Amino acid sequence: MAIVEVDGLVKRYGDRTVVDGVGFTVEQGEIFGILGPNGAGKTTTVECVAGLRTPDGGRVRVCGIDPQRDTGELRHLLSAQLQESELPDKLRVREAMALYSSFYRAPADWRELIATLGLSGTLDTPFRRLSGGQKQRLSIALALVGNPRVAVLDELTTGLDPQARRDVWELIAGIRDRGVTILLVTHFMEEAERLCDRLAVIDSGRLVALDSPAGLVSSVDGRQRIRFRPATPLDPAVLTALPEVVAVERAGGQLVVTGEGNLLLAVAAELARRQVVAADLRVEQTSLEDAYVALTHRPGQA
Repeated sequence: MAIVEVDGLVKRYGDRTVVDGVGFTVEQGEIFGILGPNGAGKTTTVECVAGLRTPDGGRVRVCGIDPQRDTGELRHLLSAQLQESELPDKLRVREAMALYSSFYRAPADWRELIATLGLSGTLDTPFRRLSGGQKQRLSIALALVGNPRVAVLDELTTGLDPQARRDVWELIAGIRDRGVTILLVTHFMEEAERLCDRLAVIDSGRLVALDSPAGLVSSVDGRQRIRFRPATPLDPAVLTALPEVVAVERAGGQLVVTGEGNLLLAVAAELARRQVVAADLRVEQTSLEDAYVALTHRPGQA
């Protein structure tokens, strides 16, 4: 069941169109990711979904309601922690949680939420004294305290060190386990691949792709590459003749074999038959980052 519906969304600032006909649906219980270059229209899109900006065209529905017309009801269904979310420096964690909790008619137990997110020891800590990871955990807690059905999370892990980022990923996955549908804006490919069920790629305000991470990769290039250094001389034509092999190239002293299907098994069997040892063998596949670059590359870009 679609819990978020976006159809033909348009948003302009003066004579500049920043969102141009974007459309997608988000299913109940999904982590739905939005990718795109800086300035592509990602944040504007989710701000329209969250009722923070008024669209100039198209249709948006969250749990069947119009975010512009039913703002009061939306507040109890959807919460958002956006890229620039900040709190007053002197506001303590317990004060922030109590304040946000008071906004909702059926809030979660914020003390339990704080404990779950590992922030119990920071209750009397002012916002300015929290670490980057603690601030992001607090942002997640504030996004969940209203017991929303949908949570919009925009670039929550920007600026975090690798360990803190992975901790936040674990927390986001846990949010979905609580039954919350998540709309996640990110520019980290590993984050998108690890967390998201489906991804929308937006470029220059337009939706250029919509699929699972694996689907996006296969739509651009589903082939595999095997790179190795033959221990003894090997004629590339031997491998080119295999039905799984598309091309063989030399790269210094290495051979790079591109193909499909059971490529590794076919190449390994042929090398074994000819008693050729493959040193430094590495299997390479098109990554989500490769697919993203291919989908968003503009003429004239390096």
